[in-house]
Amino acid sequence: MSSQFEEGTTLDRFIFETTRAQAHATGQFSTLLRQVSLAARMVSARVNRAGLAGMLGSTGTMNVQGEFVQKLDIYANNTFKAALEHPGVCCAIASEEDANPYFIDTPFRSGRYVFCMDPLDGSSNIDVNATIGTIFGVFRRTSPEGERGELSDVLRPGTEMVAAGYVVYGSGTVLVISTGEGVHGFTLDPSVGAFFLSHPNLTLKPSAKTYSVNEGYYSTWSPKLQRYVDSLKAPGAGYKARYIGSLVADFHRNLIKGGLFLYPATSKNPRGKLRLMYEAFPLAFLAEAAGGSATDGETRILDLCPEHLHQRTPLYIGNSDNVAAVTAALQES
Repeated sequence: MSSQFEEGTTLDRFIFETTRAQAHATGQFSTLLRQVSLAARMVSARVNRAGLAGMLGSTGTMNVQGEFVQKLDIYANNTFKAALEHPGVCCAIASEEDANPYFIDTPFRSGRYVFCMDPLDGSSNIDVNATIGTIFGVFRRTSPEGERGELSDVLRPGTEMVAAGYVVYGSGTVLVISTGEGVHGFTLDPSVGAFFLSHPNLTLKPSAKTYSVNEGYYSTWSPKLQRYVDSLKAPGAGYKARYIGSLVADFHRNLIKGGLFLYPATSKNPRGKLRLMYEAFPLAFLAEAAGGSATDGETRILDLCPEHLHQRTPLYIGNSDNVAAVTAALQES
């Protein structure tokens, strides 16, 4: 994505200008981003009036993850799928809320891309009006375009991702996207219903003095991680703790201000709890595009290849020197 744009540029103009010069462009990717923008605006409007629209609270059912489903979870999931199924840009949509991918077939055209999403991250925060968001990643399919997609189109290493982003529904609605060349944030102006460039060329410095982790689980961490976090709190270390309790919100804060986010393995969840495809892959893609990094404590996140749709992982993500330090600490003998 180009760095020539200034604050106030509309998302539509940004998409047009950054894709028209690509010789292989067919318009599908531009359409995909516009449909994501449409779905984000619809979800934002529903989030803002959830209490009035009867959208607060749980449905009383559990999803494939074993988590209680909130009413807004269902709305966001259905809204993004409806926006992306008919324009002929996706062959498959994989969601944290669904047991299996939705392979787009007749009556709609099967398109070029695979869309993976957590439609409403942090949904347990809905009823207390805390920040929530949508996380997504995009792959280019490997099977023949125009035919029904296959599972092999979806289960791919993170290095094959071509774009990623998230939407934060907070005091304002912000859409952050990257195609690997820079990270850019767009803020929704609800008075005109359009996203405008507000955070051009977001970058992460090599290091920061902020960390984000739920220390309520300290007793379930490995001793190595306990010692590392203790070192951050030692006199003279100079670190500050900032934790919101919503992955997308914590990552967004650290992307803007700098910081290390930790969601480690625990004795209860030794393989971690975050979803690799729907959460870790997209955020790792964005972190690296901004100059940061992400690991699972041993391996670069984007080098991992999922064996199944809802595979989980630990996640250490943020400024590169901070991620390197915690990774080294976890690998000490």
